Amino acid sequence: MKLHAFVAMPFGVKKDSQGSEIDFNRVYVELFKPALEAAGLEVFRADEEQRAGDIRTDMFQELLIADLVVADLTIDNPNVWYELGVRHALRARGVLLLCGGRVTTAFDLYTDRKLRYSIKDGGPDPATLENDKLHITEMAKATLESWHGRKVSPVYQLMPNLQEPDWKSLRIGDVREFWERYDAWEDRVELARKAGHIGNVLVLADEAPVAAFRADAWTKAGEALRKAERFDFALEQLERGLAIEPHNLRGLRELGTCLQRLALAGSPGHSLDRAREHYHNVLQIYPNDPETWALLGRLDKDAWISAWRQPGKTPAQMRDEAAYEDALLRAAIDSYSQGYRRNPSHYYSGINALTLMHLYRHLTNDARYDREISTMAGAVRFAAECEPYEYLRFWSQTTLGDLEVLLGTPDTVKAAYKEAIAKNDKDWFALNSSSAQLQLLKDLGFRPETVEAGIAAFDRALQKLARPEGSWQPRQVFLFSGHMIDAPDRPAPRFPAAKESIAAQKIAAALAQLGAGPEDLALTQGACGGDILFTEACQQRGVKVHWLQPFDEPDFIRKSVIKGGEAWRNRYFDAKAKLAAPLRSAPEELGEPLQNTDDGYAYERCNLWLLYTALAYGLDKVHFICLWNGEGADGLGGTAHMYNEVNERTGRVIWIDTRQL
Repeated sequence: MKLHAFVAMPFGVKKDSQGSEIDFNRVYVELFKPALEAAGLEVFRADEEQRAGDIRTDMFQELLIADLVVADLTIDNPNVWYELGVRHALRARGVLLLCGGRVTTAFDLYTDRKLRYSIKDGGPDPATLENDKLHITEMAKATLESWHGRKVSPVYQLMPNLQEPDWKSLRIGDVREFWERYDAWEDRVELARKAGHIGNVLVLADEAPVAAFRADAWTKAGEALRKAERFDFALEQLERGLAIEPHNLRGLRELGTCLQRLALAGSPGHSLDRAREHYHNVLQIYPNDPETWALLGRLDKDAWISAWRQPGKTPAQMRDEAAYEDALLRAAIDSYSQGYRRNPSHYYSGINALTLMHLYRHLTNDARYDREISTMAGAVRFAAECEPYEYLRFWSQTTLGDLEVLLGTPDTVKAAYKEAIAKNDKDWFALNSSSAQLQLLKDLGFRPETVEAGIAAFDRALQKLARPEGSWQPRQVFLFSGHMIDAPDRPAPRFPAAKESIAAQKIAAALAQLGAGPEDLALTQGACGGDILFTEACQQRGVKVHWLQPFDEPDFIRKSVIKGGEAWRNRYFDAKAKLAAPLRSAPEELGEPLQNTDDGYAYERCNLWLLYTALAYGLDKVHFICLWNGEGADGLGGTAHMYNEVNERTGRVIWIDTRQL
């Protein structure tokens, strides 16, 4: 989706300092607008808003959230200078300065780079127009690409500790239409995230109206991917978000978690030292954030655990190694303790510090933490009992159960964890995580009676819950895109009906080559021709097939099924009856695009939706099969588009060339 540019410039005909008239509306229409659109921007000028109301509300909102503000300083127009000053106060970057005929010598902007364009007879000079357009396009692209390079605002240059305001907190209430669209978009992102439809989140992120919204959506997508343990893909989305908002604390925390998990999984190029360095860098910016300290503590704790919890070792050997690695254990205690000292209401860091202190005493018989243990237990209990938010009560009650494991009896442990489980709301993963923590204590022989009582309580709760739907993970994911069967009146054959049989054989052979079977998932649209042939071949091999479609089903059938003839409609419904899940349509799940509504974009959008959905299962699982003549599509969103997108990301492509059938 296009980024957003706001143009601050004079309106209508104005005189320059020499008394010559300039028609700035012509400058906008003939020069600025086409040049900025060529840079991939959606362009807006405040006078284009037609609805009634104070024009300043639109102006202020644009100056805050636009990806790029273009200011024309050809004449000393007070409105333009005012708007430029507002932008400089609100944002550190994203400003392009243009001057027609002469370059301003204003002291405050004397050292700022400005781009000059030529004026003749009151409008853009025809002799230099194309060259001026090109320069504006190139400079706009360069400004956006260097978004987080040098700060261009003199306010932020001279006040280096000044932080940009939170754009969400500065809503201007009268700009209702914009925020209504944003709120509807955000609701869809959140619904998709909660449903685990990560592909939906990624498509919606690409469609956000301005970069600030994209950053938020990419961070949410990264979080959802991290929870689904797609750490490489999560890292990619988080980095996209942080490129726009480099100090986004939520994104920085998630990035550290991904780096840590990739290191523990032995992923090439990743190490715990890299993750630790990341957390230390975050703490340079947010030194008092208890959650980051707790994440660092988790990293130190994981480093300690990996040093002794190894396959084949007896419990006695593990306990001996755990005691020997006491320096690593102390590092974890210190990180958790640092977080708790900075915010004593952060009982998560407190209970982890306290648990590791007890383990240290248990393993080494060293009393160095005894005084801290006696005071911290009461503080953690008080913090957990004072949890104000209902949605966090499971964790606060679990913390109280953890305290009973450290200090209580099997009966008090059982009672406390039962209270926590009652607040759980059938979250299998939360229960399993809490049980895993107790397993760690069991491995080290710590207070076996209370630990076993806790494990028994969680095991009983877990047995009542099935592992959540969606936890099924396909062995392989087959993504397909292919030409529709040629209509009888198609002037240049691409996939004629005479080649249907051999194409079906080639598709079946490709699936056989990949060993496709019931443990696999297939994704396509369901159009006449290649999609239905692929669906039928997959269903014959027992592969689970899902259809994702660019339009509501009646429109899709009209545009992409019956154009091949009535026989294809029948085959469509036969295949649909055997799908592994109900078909999904973009208008229903993603809503209408915020900017582009033509059919070509709808197909392109669906291609990305299919691709992102496939990649969310893991890059290494995805195989792309395409039925394609190797040429450009009739419009946006064809097989050529999907081929290029997939080839850029995975390179795992089986291409069935229709010219060689």
